[in-house]
Amino acid sequence: MYSIVELNNRQYKLEEGKPILVDKLDAKENDEIVIDKVLLLRDDKEGVKIGTPYIKGVKLKAKVLGNIKGTKVRVFKYKRRKDYRRTIGSRPEYTKILVEKIEGGK
Repeated sequence: MYSIVELNNRQYKLEEGKPILVDKLDAKENDEIVIDKVLLLRDDKEGVKIGTPYIKGVKLKAKVLGNIKGTKVRVFKYKRRKDYRRTIGSRPEYTKILVEKIEGGK
Protein backbone atom coordinates (compact mmCIF):
# COMPACT_ATOMS: atom_id res chain seq x y z
CA MET A 1 0.00 0.00 0.00
CA TYR A 2 1.35 3.41 -0.93
CA SER A 3 0.03 6.92 -1.44
CA ILE A 4 0.97 10.08 -3.30
CA VAL A 5 0.60 13.13 -1.04
CA GLU A 6 1.14 16.86 -1.30
CA LEU A 7 3.42 18.29 1.36
CA ASN A 8 4.97 21.77 1.20
CA ASN A 9 3.65 22.18 -2.38
CA ARG A 10 5.56 19.09 -3.55
CA GLN A 11 4.40 15.56 -4.22
CA TYR A 12 5.87 12.57 -2.43
CA LYS A 13 5.28 8.82 -2.64
CA LEU A 14 4.84 7.50 0.91
CA GLU A 15 4.61 3.93 2.15
CA GLU A 16 3.88 2.60 5.62
CA GLY A 17 7.00 1.80 7.59
CA LYS A 18 9.46 3.46 5.19
CA PRO A 19 11.33 6.65 6.14
CA ILE A 20 11.56 9.44 3.56
CA LEU A 21 13.27 12.81 3.28
CA VAL A 22 10.96 15.79 2.62
CA ASP A 23 11.59 19.52 2.53
CA LYS A 24 12.07 21.00 5.98
CA LEU A 25 8.92 21.08 8.12
CA ASP A 26 8.21 23.19 11.18
CA ALA A 27 8.21 20.19 13.49
CA LYS A 28 10.60 18.89 16.11
CA GLU A 29 11.97 15.41 16.56
CA ASN A 30 9.42 12.79 17.73
CA ASP A 31 6.47 15.04 16.83
CA GLU A 32 3.38 13.47 15.28
CA ILE A 33 2.12 15.06 12.05
CA VAL A 34 -1.06 14.37 10.11
CA ILE A 35 -1.04 14.59 6.32
CA ASP A 36 -4.53 14.98 4.84
CA LYS A 37 -3.70 16.11 1.29
CA VAL A 38 -3.74 12.66 -0.29
CA LEU A 39 -3.82 12.70 -4.10
CA LEU A 40 -3.70 8.95 -4.80
CA LEU A 41 -4.04 5.82 -2.69
CA ARG A 42 -3.14 2.34 -3.91
CA ASP A 43 -4.29 -0.63 -1.87
CA ASP A 44 -3.59 -4.25 -2.80
CA LYS A 45 -7.15 -5.30 -1.98
CA GLU A 46 -9.25 -2.39 -3.21
CA GLY A 47 -7.16 -1.05 -6.08
CA VAL A 48 -6.43 2.59 -6.82
CA LYS A 49 -8.33 5.65 -5.56
CA ILE A 50 -7.67 8.98 -7.24
CA GLY A 51 -8.71 12.28 -5.66
CA THR A 52 -10.21 15.34 -7.32
CA PRO A 53 -7.84 16.91 -6.22
CA TYR A 54 -7.72 15.18 -2.78
CA ILE A 55 -9.28 12.00 -1.42
CA LYS A 56 -11.73 12.84 1.36
CA GLY A 57 -11.45 10.98 4.65
CA VAL A 58 -7.93 9.62 4.14
CA LYS A 59 -5.18 10.73 6.52
CA LEU A 60 -1.61 9.65 7.09
CA LYS A 61 -0.07 9.70 10.54
CA ALA A 62 3.69 10.24 10.47
CA LYS A 63 6.44 10.66 13.03
CA VAL A 64 9.30 13.13 12.61
CA LEU A 65 12.65 11.36 12.96
CA GLY A 66 14.77 14.50 12.75
CA ASN A 67 16.11 17.36 10.64
CA ILE A 68 19.22 16.87 8.52
CA LYS A 69 21.23 18.79 5.94
CA GLY A 70 21.69 17.49 2.43
CA THR A 71 24.80 17.47 0.30
CA LYS A 72 26.23 20.76 -0.89
CA VAL A 73 24.79 22.18 -4.10
CA ARG A 74 27.15 24.43 -6.04
CA VAL A 75 26.07 27.07 -8.55
CA PHE A 76 28.66 28.58 -10.88
CA LYS A 77 27.93 31.72 -12.90
CA TYR A 78 30.16 32.65 -15.81
CA LYS A 79 30.13 35.25 -18.58
CA ARG A 80 32.67 34.78 -21.31
CA ARG A 81 35.14 37.54 -22.13
CA LYS A 82 33.90 39.69 -19.22
CA ASP A 83 36.07 38.33 -16.38
CA TYR A 84 32.93 37.43 -14.44
CA ARG A 85 32.88 34.26 -12.33
CA ARG A 86 30.83 33.56 -9.20
CA THR A 87 30.56 30.37 -7.17
CA ILE A 88 27.69 30.01 -4.72
CA GLY A 89 27.01 26.98 -2.53
CA SER A 90 24.24 25.92 -0.21
CA ARG A 91 23.12 22.87 1.74
CA PRO A 92 19.36 22.23 1.63
CA GLU A 93 17.64 21.19 4.86
CA TYR A 94 15.40 18.15 5.00
CA THR A 95 13.09 16.52 7.52
CA LYS A 96 13.10 12.74 7.82
CA ILE A 97 9.63 11.32 8.48
CA LEU A 98 8.26 7.82 8.99
CA VAL A 99 4.67 7.01 7.99
CA GLU A 100 3.17 4.94 10.77
CA LYS A 101 -0.42 4.52 9.64
CA ILE A 102 -2.76 5.24 6.74
CA GLU A 103 -6.29 5.85 8.03
CA GLY A 104 -9.55 5.85 6.13
CA GLY A 105 -8.34 3.96 3.12
CA LYS A 106 -11.05 1.30 3.35
